Amino acid sequence: MPPSPLSMLMNRIHKRVSKMIAQLKHHVPLSPLVHETTTSAQNPSFVWVKNRCFGSSRIAHLARVSVMESTQSDSPVLNRVSRNARTVAQEALFDYLHSTRSFSFMDAEHISKNSPIFLQNLLSKIDSEKDVARSLTRFLRYNPVNEFEPFFESLGLSPSELQSLLPRHLMFLSDDHVMVDNVHALCNYGIPRGNIGKMYREAREIFGYDYRVLASKLQAYENLGLSIPTVIKLVSCCPLLLVGGVHRDFVKVHEKMKDIGLGMDWIGRYASHNSTYNWNRMLDTMDFLDSVGYTEEQMCALFKRNPALLLQGSGKNVYVLFGRLLKLGLGMDKVYSLFMRNPQVLSGKCMKNLLLAMDFLFEIGMGTEEIVDIVADDIEFLSSSSLKRPKTLCKELKVKRVGLLQLMKEDPHKVLRLASKSKGKTIKQVISPVPSNHLEKTSFLLRWGYTENSEEMMKALKKFRGRGDQLQERFDCLVQAGLDCNVVSKIIKQAPNVLNQSKDVLEKKISCLTDSLNYPLDSLVAFPAYLCYDMERINLRFSMYLWLKEKGAAKPMLSLSTLLACSDARFVKYFVDVHPEGPAMWESLKSQKG
Repeated sequence: MPPSPLSMLMNRIHKRVSKMIAQLKHHVPLSPLVHETTTSAQNPSFVWVKNRCFGSSRIAHLARVSVMESTQSDSPVLNRVSRNARTVAQEALFDYLHSTRSFSFMDAEHISKNSPIFLQNLLSKIDSEKDVARSLTRFLRYNPVNEFEPFFESLGLSPSELQSLLPRHLMFLSDDHVMVDNVHALCNYGIPRGNIGKMYREAREIFGYDYRVLASKLQAYENLGLSIPTVIKLVSCCPLLLVGGVHRDFVKVHEKMKDIGLGMDWIGRYASHNSTYNWNRMLDTMDFLDSVGYTEEQMCALFKRNPALLLQGSGKNVYVLFGRLLKLGLGMDKVYSLFMRNPQVLSGKCMKNLLLAMDFLFEIGMGTEEIVDIVADDIEFLSSSSLKRPKTLCKELKVKRVGLLQLMKEDPHKVLRLASKSKGKTIKQVISPVPSNHLEKTSFLLRWGYTENSEEMMKALKKFRGRGDQLQERFDCLVQAGLDCNVVSKIIKQAPNVLNQSKDVLEKKISCLTDSLNYPLDSLVAFPAYLCYDMERINLRFSMYLWLKEKGAAKPMLSLSTLLACSDARFVKYFVDVHPEGPAMWESLKSQKG
């Protein structure tokens, strides 16, 4: 008789858990003293012309300069340069790339503004006390640099990664137009340039695709019903999705997510750029929950309440808890039964409480069989309560460790209630805590990574305006818009004034970005200061830019910083005067906005 689907799934999970347990023996020994916590098309405006000053980089005798290599053997501390010298150097590099090397405006600007290590190394080659612009222009005229170095750094790769990724025997980007075309295809689709470096590091194959192949692969995921922002987020996290055909395990996860009422757009909202996801393990996690009795509604509620359960480690925490219970001595059927009777155990906080409770029992010296009985009989309380440390409880009860062990053996139910930090708290309260209506500003800052009484916190207290509960409301507004909590935390540290605006203003600017301008929400990660500009500047400059796009005089999806951060004179030079009718249109727009 062939095995049933459920038994096959259980065997697969059991094998995976066994493997994890074997690894845990080496890396996370479950001893009494260990406390484990869970915790597009080729761009027509990017046209390469014959090099004006240099021959092809394939000429062997060309004197090539690798700025990264040439300074790595120097002093470990790079020469400090003034902010003014760095700004002048950025402009000189921009002029060299745009005017001499015929890079497009967007490429030249992005590279010059986002390759600080390359730029600082370049400045070490000249006397930064003299005329920086003139000295650097002269240096670049006679010492052509390896253009792949600042290009890759501007895509988010660190200098330490470059040596293994730099192409051999190539020096100019024009010599690898296929790679450059694929980078532009990703940019034109809306993927932030700062994420493309990770994609290049993890899936270099996609940068060798022929014309339009990459665009067709992105379209294939849209055809599954995914929104463009979700595709952007997912391929940024998992570039291997673009290698070969549509990923089969991904499609299965997508179908399963639709069945439970969430869909992949939900994953796209909470996925992190810095993570990589194992779609097969996610599928196994959902199949496991299904097999132990979770209904689709329960599974949907579980993931909504705790996205990290599925996304953090692709469901690994489920296997960690499963493995701990098996290693403890509970049988497979008993573990399934416990999960079926207590589905709330798999919520993030409850899982953490249960694991720490097991550590508590180990630490006071309880035997394995005794712990099995306590967990099986009192799993609801253990998962809903945070326990004090044994040392603290001994002091309160005025007994030694041996005495505490004896009390536990006599009446574990009573001792565990005495050990609980959360007196009278129900499991519903643990899963759905009610936040304070007036969260103190200091508490808000401590919650998001600031150190108490630190200089950083003192500065933040002066920068942030409003009560703690108001700051939390604005923070939650950004999370509800679709940004990851960790990303929002980084954004407010980089641009604190973001939280000094009301929730309504933030919602209006985000709506303008995603709905009116059709930029992905992830654009804020690269340029959070967008949220600090007034709507008049945003509307005026983007109206001019959209008009230029309609006239075919501007590239699609220019970065937010390119359009908003430059001075008025620079904007007029590159986005108004580039078209014969531009000045008249610009004046018309200003009068309308006025």
